[in-house]
Amino acid sequence: MDSIIKVDNIGVSYQMTKDDENLKTYLRNFFKKKDKKVFWALRNVSFEIKKGEILGVVGANGSGKSTLLKVLGKIFEPDEGQITIDGTPSALLSLGTGFRRELSGYENILLNGVMLGFAKEVVAQNIQNIIDFSELGDFIHEPVKNYSSGMSARLGFSIAAFLHKEIMLIDEVLGVGDRSFKRKSQAKMKELIQDKSRTVIIVSHNLDSILEYATKVLWINKSKFMMLDKPEKVLEKYIKSQS
Repeated sequence: MDSIIKVDNIGVSYQMTKDDENLKTYLRNFFKKKDKKVFWALRNVSFEIKKGEILGVVGANGSGKSTLLKVLGKIFEPDEGQITIDGTPSALLSLGTGFRRELSGYENILLNGVMLGFAKEVVAQNIQNIIDFSELGDFIHEPVKNYSSGMSARLGFSIAAFLHKEIMLIDEVLGVGDRSFKRKSQAKMKELIQDKSRTVIIVSHNLDSILEYATKVLWINKSKFMMLDKPEKVLEKYIKSQS
């Protein structure tokens, strides 16, 4: 079976100033090349995923896991290497951060649907499911600026759960909200992940979830590729490296 995602030696870099203590310093040094240094968030990372596979991504904080998802989600381009994706990814990254705060929850559902590339008919077919799942009730017609962070996260999860593509990118959102909603969201996520027609990449520090869901695991350490293999093999070595 051909790969649905192929990542070939990608690298993602950021330019930093030697003295980056405050904004004034950064602006003063911005055009001085001698004061710049390059930080590689990812370097020489390669892997392939076939349709229906579930890839778990592990690594310590700052290893480049979330950067990898953002590149796969086409939030930005890699500086090196090449990515080939046969399909359109949908990303569960920072839930609710893309909302327009002055618009209502209902209006944000419509806006997000359009931004994700769904036809109006598809959004219309799913909008009541999204509202019901979010449990926001009449608050769905209130401006998002009046929502608590938990309410925003619930709406964001509900949108992503019902408006998704054939490739899903998941970043630490296997459960959101209070205990009751968390159980419901975890059950919904399990349903989405275990659909064999869907290809999934999960970034998580919850190794039990990675072991339960993933068909293989990628380990990244300090921006570099370490290992790609069956979950049990990778997690054993990863856990040992943390001790």
